[in-house]
Amino acid sequence: MTVEGHNSKITFYVVSCWILAAFGGLMFGYDIGISGGVSAMDDFLVLFFPKVHERKKTAKENNYCKYDDQFLQLFTSSLYLAALVASFFASKAATKLGRRITMMMASLIFIAGAILSAVANNKVVLILGRILFGVGVGFGNETVPLFLTEVAPIQHRGAVNILFQLFVTIGIFIANIINFATSKIHPNGWRVSLGLAVVPAGILFLGTFVISDTPMSLVARGKPEKGKAALKKIRGVSDVDVEYEEVVAACEQSKQVKHAFRNLSKPPSIPPLVIAIMLQIFQQFTGINAIMFYAPVLFQTMGFKGSGSLISAVVTGLVNVISTIVAIFVVDKVGRKKLLIQSSCQMLICQVAIGFILLKNLGTTGGLDKTLAIVVVLLVCTYVMAFAWSWGPLGWLIPSETFPLETKTAGFAFAVSTNMLFTAVIAQAFLTMLCSMQAYTFFFFSAWILVMGLCAIFFLPETKGIPTDAMVERAWKKHPVWKKLF
Repeated sequence: MTVEGHNSKITFYVVSCWILAAFGGLMFGYDIGISGGVSAMDDFLVLFFPKVHERKKTAKENNYCKYDDQFLQLFTSSLYLAALVASFFASKAATKLGRRITMMMASLIFIAGAILSAVANNKVVLILGRILFGVGVGFGNETVPLFLTEVAPIQHRGAVNILFQLFVTIGIFIANIINFATSKIHPNGWRVSLGLAVVPAGILFLGTFVISDTPMSLVARGKPEKGKAALKKIRGVSDVDVEYEEVVAACEQSKQVKHAFRNLSKPPSIPPLVIAIMLQIFQQFTGINAIMFYAPVLFQTMGFKGSGSLISAVVTGLVNVISTIVAIFVVDKVGRKKLLIQSSCQMLICQVAIGFILLKNLGTTGGLDKTLAIVVVLLVCTYVMAFAWSWGPLGWLIPSETFPLETKTAGFAFAVSTNMLFTAVIAQAFLTMLCSMQAYTFFFFSAWILVMGLCAIFFLPETKGIPTDAMVERAWKKHPVWKKLF
């Protein structure tokens, strides 16, 4: 298939590169999914958070407040604070050492975090393990989406990049199943859950010996012959001269820029930087990670028993995976902007409905009746469905394809760090919000969804089918808002 002189065919090797690199997303997703399930396990709470465990067992417990504990939330959020800082170091590593070596570093650090977390016997060691997890996530999330975008043929760029988010959702789903199984293993089921994080990280580590670095990274680091050879290998054809010359030209232009972070303030980088930061903030303030981090906890709050809450989390995880697969098939046909707008409407309806049901029917004690509980699960699934084919994958895709090469890794570092910052904010605050705001928590997220839908309408250009090196001319300079900067 040829697009604007770009020749390529899909080979076993390039598909292997995509899948192996995407295991960086599975690492991230596994941790998102495992945290909430472990946080709800009695054995884990008795060892690390005995006060929360006692509150949970109180006969007349407050539905909304039984898990409210800052240290319990720190168990989840510490990872993302570490990832925030690590993403800037990862940006430098990706530029100086290449995408492949940076992914290797991510996997090794993540493995160390898994081992430390699994053997922890006190809060200090537990949090140190979480911090190592966070550094691994920061390096992985900085590098994998860039790698996928740079090795993907232009006509499949959206679908290939979404593999990262697909593997995030698969990681969440697998984690929910593992939590369901290990919750029956006493007293060390939680150790198994945390320790199994070595598996996706180990696969990524082994994969880095199979994949090649991206042509763009190789040429930018002064290895033009290796860059051209890598381009031929990932395109599966020998006639890559047109694309190779574009890569060389982009790299030559980027060499004129000595201070990538400083140049983010120049017009070509301002629109993608603003959009990248907005997308990350909005992605978290949809409330999705509140659902994914604490799905078992949340469903217990809604009246489900322990095993029922974990099963409900597994169901939402499966919906997440299937809906992300839908995104792979539609993103390069429908386009980015339409998906974001459509899903905002769907998520808004679901969040408002959940809020009203809980406001009217779930007090501080007792639970929902069975029918309403099922309705809430269905609404959560419908909400997750909308997120999974839009704000989830596109939050990573759009920043990875819109920055000019000279500020790409620096700009993407801001995107990753913003994502990690607001992920940490939600992780640290959600259980407290649920306690203090109760059902109004869902109206809070609804308001944000309304705002982000309007921003998608007025500020986001359509980037479908536009080469990354042509974004300024064909997207930003033609947008009614952003063209004023040029």
